[in-house]
Order: sequence, then structure tokens, then C-alpha cells
Amino acid sequence: MATVSVPACTTALLLDIEGTTTPITFVKDILFPYIREHLEDYLSTHWEEDECKQDVHLLKKQVEEDIKQNRACPVHTLDQTVHTDEEKAIREVVDNVLWQMAADRKTTALKQLQGHMWRAAYAAGRIKGEVYQDVVPSIKRWRRQGLKVYIYSSGSVEAQKLLFGHSIEGDVLDLFDGHFDTNIGAKVEGKSYQRIAERIGCQPEEITFLTDVTREAKAAEDAGVNVVVVVRPGNMELTDEERAHYNLITSFNQLEVTGSA
Repeated sequence: MATVSVPACTTALLLDIEGTTTPITFVKDILFPYIREHLEDYLSTHWEEDECKQDVHLLKKQVEEDIKQNRACPVHTLDQTVHTDEEKAIREVVDNVLWQMAADRKTTALKQLQGHMWRAAYAAGRIKGEVYQDVVPSIKRWRRQGLKVYIYSSGSVEAQKLLFGHSIEGDVLDLFDGHFDTNIGAKVEGKSYQRIAERIGCQPEEITFLTDVTREAKAAEDAGVNVVVVVRPGNMELTDEERAHYNLITSFNQLEVTGSA
């Protein structure tokens, strides 16, 4: 696959994580199974702590929103203010979280709880964040060329920082100028990319977004952001139309930037 040059006006690169900087297998085979296997024990251990209470409160709010929107979901009160049966209350939270994960939902409530669980796992050395070999050298090169580099993932900002702060390459957080998650908006909505541009302090056309998901790529394009689609092993197959439409790379090494410096 040939090299791809970003527009000369690019001042910032916006990177997806799963399938772009990090193998999908890391998320699917390590991060998510960790949640499923340790969720009940984690809740039982931290149930009375303020952070856990806040996580459960956010999950409750999500259930209420789902009911209003007539989404099919387990109807649990998730109310931990009533401690008559703590074990039952925890079970209800577990059922709801597992249901959300099975449905591949990206709710802020779910991502926040997952982030807190992963924080404990990273701190204990049970997990190390995986990144492709071309990622760190390429980002260092882009930064030397004067570009700013940001992350935009459906995973919480905390989860992002944990992955890069406890990566197999060591702590590489200083490579990034900022992080965005679903609090800025869904990745398949164009307005999210406009908000990111405003937050960064530049025009959408000055941003180039790297992702493996064409629905995200289309949303970014609709917002006026430049897009490069990353083709990695295990990523979703692209249609012939998508391959013809988007600039494609299989490695960050193939991305040529002029930078603003």
C-alpha cells in the first residue's frame, strides 16, 4: 500500500484506539473478558465506596433514559441506597452491565465503570496496554514535525490514559496533547468532530482523523475533517466502494505529514 500525504493545512492528528493504535484482540480478548470475569467481585469489594456509588448512580440514570426511549433493557432500579439485600442489588448491576456489553453499547455509564476496573488492573500489573509497533515512533516523528496529536475513543478518557500510561512501551502519555471520549459526543455524529475542533482551537479541515471504522470516517468527513482509514489485521473488511473512496494505510509509517513547524 502506497504512502498517504495529509493535507498541508493539517495541524492536528486525531487517533482512534481500537483497530488503529491498538489491536482489536487486546480489547476483545483481554480488556472486556477482564470486566466480565471480575465484575461481581469488584462491586462487592468497592460497593460502599463513593466512586463505586457514583458509578452505580450513573448506570441507574442510563436505565431511566433507556426506559424513556423505549429501548429494550433489563429493568433494574440499580438503587444501592436500599441495603436490605446488597447481594441482589449487586446482581442487578452485574446483569445490566453484562447486557450492555453484550449489546456493544458505548454509554458513558458503562465506560466509566469499566475504566475504574481497568485502573485497578493496570495498577496491579495484571494488564499492560498493547500498541502496534509503528505507533510510538510515528507519533514521535509527527510531533517533531510540529503536529499535535489527540486521541478520540469510545473508551473513557481515564481508560485511554491507563492504556497508554501502562503500555508495553512504557508510559507514553506525553505523546498526546489531549483525549476525547463520548462525553464530547458519539463518534458516528458529525457534531462531535466539530466540538473537538472547537476544543482544540482549530478548523475541522485542519484535523486529520485516523480510524478503522468507516461510519466514524463518514461522520468526520461530514464535519469537514480529513480522514485516513487504517487497515489492520482483524479489522472489519472494507467494501470496494469504501476502498475506492478513502485514503488507506496499513501502518502509521505510511502517513506523510508536512506539519505546521
